[in-house]
Amino acid sequence: MIKGKLINLRTMRQEDIDEIFCLTSDLSQRGEYWDVRLSSEPSFKKRFQETGCWNDTFGTMIITNKEGRLLGEISYFKGVWYLPGYEVGYRIYRDEDKGKGYTSEALRLFTAYLFELKPIKRLEIQVSVGNIPSRKVAEKVGFKYEGLKRQAVFSKGKYEDIELFSLLREECLSLSEVL
Repeated sequence: MIKGKLINLRTMRQEDIDEIFCLTSDLSQRGEYWDVRLSSEPSFKKRFQETGCWNDTFGTMIITNKEGRLLGEISYFKGVWYLPGYEVGYRIYRDEDKGKGYTSEALRLFTAYLFELKPIKRLEIQVSVGNIPSRKVAEKVGFKYEGLKRQAVFSKGKYEDIELFSLLREECLSLSEVL
């Protein structure tokens, strides 16, 4: 477990799976920028059983408050297979938990942890144009805007532009500095 000031990060547990599936399947809480594709319960549970949602190329940590309540998740995954490094994605499950600084702290802790764990040079975040809260989180943690990927994502029946942000190893505080 990685303990921050507001939140803790930890890997998924068996006892989390039913609650996480319900939270991630609630389209009313996804917001306008989150993908509308749903996972089936058997495939969701199978992925957890096979990997614990953590392996060399993909990993998800759960964001909890200090009392252990599930707030959201943060993940790393291979973006483009031929580029080194990983893409990072994050979300807070419930509307009432958004805007409280949880995601910024989670991203700061998670990126420091990934740079200590993996021999990578950079991390990336892709943000839908107009998703100001997500952009602010990335910038607050030190991710730099690199450019616009035009018509890069098909979502909700249309193609949308996305903004690319990156953080280099030398721009990231160490895990001991952020704890």
